Amino acid sequence: MSDPFASGETAGDPALNDPVPTDPVTVSVARKVLPGQESAYEAWLKRVTATASHFPGHLGANVLRPSAATGGEYVLIYRFDTYAHARDWELSAERDALVAEVAPLVEGEAVRKRVTGLEFWFDLPSVPVTAKPPPHKMALVLVVVVFTLVYGLNRLLEPLIGGLPDWLRLLVVIIIQVLLMTYLVMPRVTRLLKGWLYRAA
Repeated sequence: MSDPFASGETAGDPALNDPVPTDPVTVSVARKVLPGQESAYEAWLKRVTATASHFPGHLGANVLRPSAATGGEYVLIYRFDTYAHARDWELSAERDALVAEVAPLVEGEAVRKRVTGLEFWFDLPSVPVTAKPPPHKMALVLVVVVFTLVYGLNRLLEPLIGGLPDWLRLLVVIIIQVLLMTYLVMPRVTRLLKGWLYRAA
């Protein structure tokens, strides 16, 4: 069966080829909503995000509403823990029905972008589909961020979890670290370092 991420809306896009099945996946879908259909589209967004949340591996979704930064488009961003789980959602009958339902509310084709692996931590909806930070820059930023978070969390949480078994203490630190990186730290770090990250040199 063909790759659902590379069909129709973004066929031939090199950024969507050769995924690693075990990598986390972030997908953004930008659509231009017809004038007067904004309320109906907002209701549709609630249904599609609620439906996707019931699929295995779903890590959450965000919506960017029309602005200068999005070119006047709605951008739906959703995440799955692996390419395989994201593919299950993309090929589902539930998604097919929702995509058919939204057709009268939008104009033109959706513009899709997918990132995997290290790029998961550096996704910016405003960055062109084909733009990717060099791997050595992503690795350098992640080393600094992970070290800072792990060291800081260990020091901060020591009075609270110091008496726990080593494995449980480590698990608590890792859970908090990953949540902070995903939803708070990396989006801000990526925006702050955008000019440097996306320079070829």
